[in-house]
Amino acid sequence: MRIGIIGPIGSGKSTLTRLLAEYYNFPIVEEPVEKNEFLPLFYQDKETFALLSQNAFYSSLFLLMWRTKEKPNVVCDSTLFSNLVFTELLRLEGIMSAYEVALTYAIADEHLKRIPDLDMHLVLVRGEEQLFNNVRKRGRDIEKDQEDYLKFHYANYYDVLNRIFKNYKVPQEKILYLKVDDMFHGEEFRDIIKQIEDRFAILKEKGLTME
Repeated sequence: MRIGIIGPIGSGKSTLTRLLAEYYNFPIVEEPVEKNEFLPLFYQDKETFALLSQNAFYSSLFLLMWRTKEKPNVVCDSTLFSNLVFTELLRLEGIMSAYEVALTYAIADEHLKRIPDLDMHLVLVRGEEQLFNNVRKRGRDIEKDQEDYLKFHYANYYDVLNRIFKNYKVPQEKILYLKVDDMFHGEEFRDIIKQIEDRFAILKEKGLTME
């Protein structure tokens, strides 16, 4: 089962990734953004570093997914579609030009041909206040003074993601929206597992998995 986690900044992608990897004993494809030297530069000067940072994040993630393309089971705490959401949001906000966005999509399209599809896209759903609280709790210096950027991100994230899924003809059965609160709570985590396994059974029945 190849799983991808998608969600806005502060939604808990890395947390759910670790919990699922431990539960299923699956390897992790860890989002490389946090360790990428372009990230602080992007937050300092978005107009200058938007294209460079987006493609740096994208290329790093593609390489990690390429290296695990033969593995039947994996949990990815980001996906190539997730990165395209940021590209679209930066376009909508006027930070990336139409040319820069087209270039990013061209690269994405070529890379998507070279890695296997994910069996399931788990989309984490949280309200704006909860997302802001999570960002404040983790206390990353680079995310301070980014309230306007985050507000725009949160207001538009799910609409943009749904358009990308539609544009790339991702079957609805492969997309599982998860309303989350406290994933460390035993009952909530058990419910998440049940939703995943119920949906995976449907996917297998319809021949929509890699197995």
